[in-house]
Amino acid sequence: MTEIQRKLFEMQDLSYRDFHARLMPTVPKEQIIGIRTPQLRRFAKSFGDVENFLKELPHYYYEENNLHAFLISEIKEFDRCILALDTFLPYVDNWATCDGLRPKIFAAYPENLLPKIQEWLTSEHPYTVRFAIEMLMCFYLEKNFDPVFPDWVASVSSEDYYVKMMVAWYFSTALAKQYDAVIPYIEQRRLSPWVHKKTIQKACESYRITLQQKEYLKKHRFF
Repeated sequence: MTEIQRKLFEMQDLSYRDFHARLMPTVPKEQIIGIRTPQLRRFAKSFGDVENFLKELPHYYYEENNLHAFLISEIKEFDRCILALDTFLPYVDNWATCDGLRPKIFAAYPENLLPKIQEWLTSEHPYTVRFAIEMLMCFYLEKNFDPVFPDWVASVSSEDYYVKMMVAWYFSTALAKQYDAVIPYIEQRRLSPWVHKKTIQKACESYRITLQQKEYLKKHRFF
């Protein structure tokens, strides 16, 4: 682990660390090295000793967690990826590491993934719940969409800021991709007041929402 940390510090950008630390209030600044994401992704692609690194938990540095997320995202076997996620998710402590988990293999196994998503949605760990919603947003808003999935997300009960933000992100994206199926959640005020308003705000900022749709959504801003 000392050798890996040495390589990570070789990529350190102190000005970037100072900037990025302000975006990561849940991570102490001393645990942020300061590595730009594209550079860390390139390092992940050339990483050799993946299996041993994935066993080394918990990590100390934020970038070690991000590296861990990028390595999991490249795992090519579904069951192995799920096992690695179940081991790692309890250690995720910030939105960026959580959002860096985008396992490519999941696109090939939409039916197999759904039971795990339902399990993750009931977790007491906020970033596990955020990850579950993110998976529904990434893999189930187009050809795999089912009207029950927005119900799953709307049923999430959490006061955690980063969970609520992900719920709003999900619904604003769903409005862009499944408008007719999702607009009743706004019309009928089926989301919490905060999520309702944030969803409309994010949707109105999106270039994928038509001007006509934005004008209609603005009429429903007030809960």
